[in-house]
Parts: sequence; C-alpha cells; structure tokens
Amino acid sequence: MAVTAHKSPETPEPPGTVTTAVPARLDRLPWSRWHWTVVIGLGTVWILDGLEVTVVGNIAGRLSEDGSGLPITSAQVTGIAAALYVAGACTGALFFGHMTDRFGRKKLFMVTLAVYLAATALTAVSFSSWWFFLFRFLTGFGIGGEYAAINSAIDELIPSRYRGRVDIVINGSFWLGAIGGSLLSIVALNTDLFAANVGWRLTFALGVVLGLVILLVRRNVPESPRWLLIHGKEQEAERLVGEVEERVETETGRPLPAVDQEMTIHQRGSVGFGLIARTVFSRYRRRAVLGFSLFIGQAFLYNAITFGFGAILTTFYDVPTSDTGYYFAFIAAGNFLGPLLLGKLFDTAGRKIMISSTYLLSGVLLFGTAWLFDRGALNAVSLTVCWCVVLFFASAGASSAYLTVSEVFPMETRAMAIAFFYALGTAAGGISGPLIFAQLTESGVVADTVLAFQIGAGLMCAAGLVAAFLAVRAERRSLEDIAQPLSAAAAVATQGRRSSPLLRYR
Repeated sequence: MAVTAHKSPETPEPPGTVTTAVPARLDRLPWSRWHWTVVIGLGTVWILDGLEVTVVGNIAGRLSEDGSGLPITSAQVTGIAAALYVAGACTGALFFGHMTDRFGRKKLFMVTLAVYLAATALTAVSFSSWWFFLFRFLTGFGIGGEYAAINSAIDELIPSRYRGRVDIVINGSFWLGAIGGSLLSIVALNTDLFAANVGWRLTFALGVVLGLVILLVRRNVPESPRWLLIHGKEQEAERLVGEVEERVETETGRPLPAVDQEMTIHQRGSVGFGLIARTVFSRYRRRAVLGFSLFIGQAFLYNAITFGFGAILTTFYDVPTSDTGYYFAFIAAGNFLGPLLLGKLFDTAGRKIMISSTYLLSGVLLFGTAWLFDRGALNAVSLTVCWCVVLFFASAGASSAYLTVSEVFPMETRAMAIAFFYALGTAAGGISGPLIFAQLTESGVVADTVLAFQIGAGLMCAAGLVAAFLAVRAERRSLEDIAQPLSAAAAVATQGRRSSPLLRYR
C-alpha cells in the first residue's frame, strides 16, 4: 500500500499543522474507472451549457414569430437575453466561487446544478419577455457557479500527467451539447410535430431531464482531498485517497508505487478577498494578465458567434429558421474535435506552444473568413466550413483558458480565481459581444458583420501573443509545484534523502 500522510512523532507539529503525501499520491495514480466516474459526474455539465446556449441561438427566430407565446424579438433573444445569461454566469461564478473555496467543492457543485435545473424548468414555462429574461439570468447564475466548482474539483482530482488533456476535452464537451441542441431545435421547431408555442419549451425541458441524470451520477463524486487537508479534515482526506488507492490496486492487480514527497500545511479556514487579491495581482501579476487576456479573447468570439450564428444565416443567406440547426451542428462538431484531437498535445508539446498557437491560428483564420465574407465569396455552406476550421483551433484555445486559471494559482484561491477571470473576461467579451454582434448583424450590412468578425479575430490574436510570452509551463507538474499553496509551511523529500525544497513556483 502507498505511503500515507502522517504527523511525525519525532518532530511534533503545532495544532492545525499536518504533514501529508496526499497530493503526490493522487498525482501518481494510473488512469482508472474511478477517474471516469469523476469525468462523467463533473464534466458532463458542459454538455448542458452547450445545449442551453445553442438552443437559444437557434430558436431566436421562432420565438419572435407570431404564435410563439412570447412577445419578443429575435434581437432581444440574441442580444438582451444572451447578455443576461452571461451576466448571470459572471455573477454566479463570483458568488459560488467564494462559496466553493469556503465550503468545499462537493457541496457547491451539487447546489449549482440544482439552481440550473430550477431556472431552466421555469424558463420552459415563460409567458412574458420579462419572465424569460429573468430565468435566463438565473440559468446563467447556476452555470457560472458550475465553472468555478467543477474546474477546481477536476484539476484537484485528476493526476498531473493527464490534467491538461482531461480539462481541455471536458471544457470542449460543451460542443457535444451544442450538437444536441442544434439537432433538437430542428425537431422542436418543426411545426408539423409541435405547435409553435410548444416545441421551443420542450428543448428546455430536455435540459432539465439531462440535468437530473447528471445530478444522480454526481452524488458519487467525492470532495477534493486537497481541500479537505487545508480545512482541517485530513483524516477524511486520508480515507478518501486510501479507498481510491485500494480500488485502483484491485483494478490493476498490482501495488501502487510508494511516494517520497510530502508537504507540511498550516490548516486554515476560508481565505478573505484581500488575500486573494494580493496573491493574484501582486505575487502572480504575469499570470493574472495571461488569464485576463485569454478569457477576453475567447469570450467575445464565442459568446458573439454562438448566440448570433443563426441570425447571420437567416439575414444574409435566407436560411429558414428551422434549418439553422443543421449548419450549427456542423460547426459544433468541429469545435468538439479540436479539444478531442489536440488535447493530448497540451500535456506533451506543452502549454505555452499549444495555447499561443491555437489562439493565433484561429484569429488569423477568422481574419481570412472576414475577408472572404466581405468579398461575397461565401454562401451558407462555405461560411459554415470556414467557421468549422476556425473553431477547431479556437475551441481548444478557449478550453485552455479555463485550464490555465484553474492550475496556475494557489489551491486556497483556485475556485475564486477561476470565477474572477471568468467573470471579468466574460463580462468584457461575453456581455458586450452579443449586444454588439446583435446590432451589427441585424443591420443586414455586410461591412458591419465583417467588423464583428475582425474584432473577434483581433482579440484572439492579441491573446495568443500574450500567451507566447506569459504562458506557464504547467504540463505534467503537480498543482503544488506550479503554485505553492498559501498554507504550505515546507516541502521535503523523505525516505533517507536530505531535506530539500520540493515545490517551485514562478
């Protein structure tokens, strides 16, 4: 059996201090069925987010039609409602991010999913535009909390050598939901099957059903042992890691290798906003600039295009509202293939080269798409193909933004750091993006839409250049090595070796 955490009898530790090998034991685990449970229980929520966002984009035209049951325009759906959804996500990320660092990952990823389920169900029964706007905000509120709680939990439970690809693919699974949302909208908007005021409601109802299934699976995902250690629950952390080790040894049929790395932690309660701010913006200023740049670039691009792609097709190419789902399903597939096929390279080729290249490539390709669109060289199909290629790279890059901010800051601030950068970056790009894009595409003027494309491309390229200089080489490194916990008192190597610093941070 693996080496366990202990409190050395030769060197008694003060109350609230524990010496542990738990982080090293988690990182040396081979991939197992238990890790699949974590991925399925936590990662599948992005599918719901993709379903939500895509459905709203695709049903915008139907909601604005007579007989939809809502007095609302297409621009209000893709503009105001989209911006409120993102504003809710930003607010929820900040609120639940602090709660996650204070009360634990497990409690909050159950609560945030419950908020999402309730708000989505109430969206389905919207009878007025204000009701629709309110519960789009609250749905985003729950989803924003998911981003903070889930990304922090996943990174703390997944071994370091797999962390990059797993995080990239999980965040990219948003697009599986987008594919589902696109295909679902095709069926739901078919008036031969459902009345105009019923079909769009069923799309939200399906989101509730899927969320309930995820809720049942998620009950089996444990609290983060790393969080437990810092908050004075080292015995529970020991028990959880020991149970996982036993399951893995049974599954593989061989004992796990011993670990010779320990760290001493001064246990503490919650971390105040002041300490978080000083840590992020003083001790890790370069990483803060990196995180903010990555989030602004991807947030503007994705929130603008995701909410507005259907409007472009109907405005410029006279694609029927009921057919936009086919086109969106195609680019959604390209979006998911990007993280799926490129994810492993973030652990092998490295974070710096992959983050910078995916951002720069997607930006350059989008400039090319804008040029072709301006010349009138594209039709609905060729525009969709261009976007598919652009987003193949952009999707992997966007996923790496979440990976970056979830691994480059100390554990005590992790959920709040994710929430903070998500909120700031998304507020700058995700709220302004849909509002600006809705106005530009609604005008029906080619030059206006070209400008929107160019803004998104410019921000992606700028973020790529920032990453080329500031990205952290975090591949295959433990979280404690990338950013030493604020609670860490010392890190030593044992088993007869001379004591020496183990953890490093830039």
